[in-house]
Amino acid sequence: MTDRLFSCFRSMRLQAKFTLVLTLSVFIPAFFAGLFLSGQIYGMVISDAIRKEQETASKTLPKIEEVISQVQDAVTELTGLPFYHRLFGTPIEGSVASLLESEEAGQFAHELKALTDKTLLTGIRFVIDLPEEELLPKEELLPGEKLLPEKESLPTGGEHSALKRYFSPLQDTNTYWRGIFQSTRVNELYCPSFYLGEEEKREYGNVAYIFRTFLNSGGTVHSAYVAAYWPDSVLKGILSDNLTLENSVSYIINDRDSIVSSSDEQLSGTYWLSYKAISDSFLSSMYFVPRTILGKKLYVCFYSIRDPGWYMVTVLPEEPMIRKGNQIMLRLVMIYLLAIIAAAITAVLLSRSITGRISSVIGQMSTARSGIPVPMDEPTVNDEIGDLIDTYNYMTRKMAQLMEDQAKAAEELRIAEFNALQAQINPHFLYNTMDMINWLAKQGRTDEISDAVQDLSRFYRLTLSRKQTISTIEDEEEHITIYVRLQNMRFSENIELISDIPDELKAHSIPKLTLQPVIENAILHGIREKEDKSGTIVLTGWTEDGDIVLLVSDDGIGIPPERLSTILTGNGQGSGSGSNIAIYNTHRRLQLLYGKKYGLTYHSQPGEGTEVEIRIPLES
Repeated sequence: MTDRLFSCFRSMRLQAKFTLVLTLSVFIPAFFAGLFLSGQIYGMVISDAIRKEQETASKTLPKIEEVISQVQDAVTELTGLPFYHRLFGTPIEGSVASLLESEEAGQFAHELKALTDKTLLTGIRFVIDLPEEELLPKEELLPGEKLLPEKESLPTGGEHSALKRYFSPLQDTNTYWRGIFQSTRVNELYCPSFYLGEEEKREYGNVAYIFRTFLNSGGTVHSAYVAAYWPDSVLKGILSDNLTLENSVSYIINDRDSIVSSSDEQLSGTYWLSYKAISDSFLSSMYFVPRTILGKKLYVCFYSIRDPGWYMVTVLPEEPMIRKGNQIMLRLVMIYLLAIIAAAITAVLLSRSITGRISSVIGQMSTARSGIPVPMDEPTVNDEIGDLIDTYNYMTRKMAQLMEDQAKAAEELRIAEFNALQAQINPHFLYNTMDMINWLAKQGRTDEISDAVQDLSRFYRLTLSRKQTISTIEDEEEHITIYVRLQNMRFSENIELISDIPDELKAHSIPKLTLQPVIENAILHGIREKEDKSGTIVLTGWTEDGDIVLLVSDDGIGIPPERLSTILTGNGQGSGSGSNIAIYNTHRRLQLLYGKKYGLTYHSQPGEGTEVEIRIPLES
């Protein structure tokens, strides 16, 4: 039976064989792939969701740690202020209230205001274990004046020091955090919202870092607490950005089983896990564990925030993953059916085109039996049959054709060398620009990021097009304009580009990347080497003796005579650690394309600037 099938297959016409083989080559792998992988789809979806969550968390955790770091930096700056040291670092002679009336205290108040203005802190408060009258005597209070600070601007003068508005007596502070400090030996505490009093949250902020210190007044040491407040919306926004799946939730929990912040308070309460359970799971798992809560199967991911010892918990419900798996299964079935149909149609068309062309080759070659064979029409498709036709035509050419082939080979070699030189693009510009975009992203400057990305995209669209190696002067002018704009984003708008090319020259052809290396050299080794790091580049052009001359002038530091003589040889060194290879490549490309009389010419005076003359033929 098997022999008969093979015999039948061997006797089939080529078109039928091709159709059958191509159809089966798609059907069989697709069938077995669907059969064996269908049971693994859901596991793959869950693994993919967890992997994406871990990738997102790897970017989210540094953001949370950066918030904590910013708070700690602000507190460090606060404790480094001279009046802080005067208040808490040395014994106070006289009353605290008198000290808070001093001019030095008024300056401290303005320093506190400046600190909250430039950081994410929304308030600072000093809570001291002293009676209210020792902080601010009641007879000195103005009508309606409070010890708590108001949100309006600090006063600039008056009978009472603005600093007193930052101080409160401990006896008036009945909050959860006060109880923690008094019942434990902790010296610092990161406080979620419910640790704080209502007035605290309204006047200062709903998350705080509080640490214990001491005040020595009249020989008596009093406990004092310094509180730095910031808004919960900062952490909540970061946690919300961490979510990649619907109905999921991220929250931060501290070692007192308190939720510090959450992307969804209701869901975090529903899917709450104790700190100990999270710690045990974190040590015994690969950062995630399956759980069932309220009859719902979940995948809980844990991530440690080392300082201040929090955990970030992300809960991923299985239900949307199952729906996603069902959608993938449906898409796979649809793709499978479409692939079978497309394979059958393609097989018929492809086999027909192959067998038809083979028959035409056989018919043409049979003319050799009755006379000298004649060439066929040149093939339009470069496949094996095209190679067969091309080989047959080659055998019919006369010796004169060999000379033409040699000339063509020489031209192709010249173009290949030209393309090889053009391909040597310095990658450092891309690295530096991406670093700049990353820096802008960290600053949250979205408009500048958009401008930079659009410019960078246009820059490389003009640079890396594979369709042709020749551009126009107008496109090259746009290219360097974008380049200078991107460099100005890095160098604080210190470079001015003035382009004055006549309109009648802009449509003329010029090799790609002719102007950019010259402009780059002018910036990096001319203008940027100046003491003020700023300067002007002027681009002009004209026609001269049947050629186009483009002149690039800069007011940089110029080029010493000993380097000027080697800059176009490929052996010279640029300033610093740079080299002149890009300039040499540009010069070499122009000479390869147009001849020895064309290319770059340098003129420079050290300390005054440099002029680069670029000469190309007018009819290029």
